[in-house]
Amino acid sequence: MAEHQDETRAAYDGVVELYASMFANRLETQPFARNMIGTFAELVRGAGNPQVADVGCGPGHLTAMLHELGLDAFGLDLSPAMVDHARRAHPALRFDEARMEALPVEDGALGGVPAHYSMIHTPPGELPALLAEQARVLAPGGLLLASFFGTDAPEPVRFDHKVAPAYSWPVDRFAALLAEAGLVTFARLLHDPASERGFLDAHLLARLR
Repeated sequence: MAEHQDETRAAYDGVVELYASMFANRLETQPFARNMIGTFAELVRGAGNPQVADVGCGPGHLTAMLHELGLDAFGLDLSPAMVDHARRAHPALRFDEARMEALPVEDGALGGVPAHYSMIHTPPGELPALLAEQARVLAPGGLLLASFFGTDAPEPVRFDHKVAPAYSWPVDRFAALLAEAGLVTFARLLHDPASERGFLDAHLLARLR
């Protein structure tokens, strides 16, 4: 797991300013994703535990949005350059460097975890460990919002992402992995992207049993 993560971290460290400029306002032009995030935030607030970790936060734009939606949000990312940028861009919020398979969060501490396209670089065989770790930090009934590239193919499809190699997933297969981690998917949103790759944009909202 460490080798591909080191490669991904170095790749994102090298494009942080360009990436941040491209995605800082991206959610403003993505109504489907934005509304799924809003639903996530509303449900987490309603459950009474507003603590959420934006896992794979990148330059911090989603962390800031979650804060504006009334959540006690902090960001975690593998890339130290991304964390540094997020701290400078959003000085009132907390951002820390962390690996997704070893989150610096106590068991059952969080009301929610958004993983917004942050697991796309994970090889399929390593994804269950990441989902189990996210389940570990959720309180009973806590929510995970997983966003990723979906495919109609029967197996995950590896492709050349502009930053680092990535994978698209059959949505039912991804939901089955969530179930194995103790997370019950209760809402899903799939829509066609404005992308030449032809992958679906997929958002699964799941609750810890």
